[in-house]
Amino acid sequence: MAYLLLVMEPVEQRGQRTEEEGREAYRQMAEFADTLKTRGVLRAVESLTSMKDAARVTSAQGDTRVIDGPFAEAKEMIGGFFLIDCETHAQAVAIAAECPAAKWCTIEVRKVGPCYA
Repeated sequence: MAYLLLVMEPVEQRGQRTEEEGREAYRQMAEFADTLKTRGVLRAVESLTSMKDAARVTSAQGDTRVIDGPFAEAKEMIGGFFLIDCETHAQAVAIAAECPAAKWCTIEVRKVGPCYA
C-alpha cells in the first residue's frame, strides 16, 4: 500500500534558521530518503519551497481565482513529502517517526486512495 508522509512545518520556521542550519536539516532529510530507498520502500520524495512562491487556484462556476502566496492565515505549510510503500498503517507511522523532521515539525501520514473512500 502507498502512504504519503507530509512534512507539515510552521510557516515561520525556515526564516528563523541560519543557512547552515537549513542545509543541515536538508542533509538529514536527504540521508533519510537514501535510507528509505535502500530499504526499498521509497517511491518519491521532494522538498518544497516556501509559500511565498505558491499560488492557490479555485475555479467555481467558471470563475477562476488565483491567490498568490504567502498566505497570511496559514500557520503551517507543506515543506515536502515522501511517498512510500509498506504493508500497514502502523508501518507507515513507524517510518514517519524515524523521519528527522519529526523533531522540528509534524509528519502527517495519509494512505493513498480514491477521494470517495
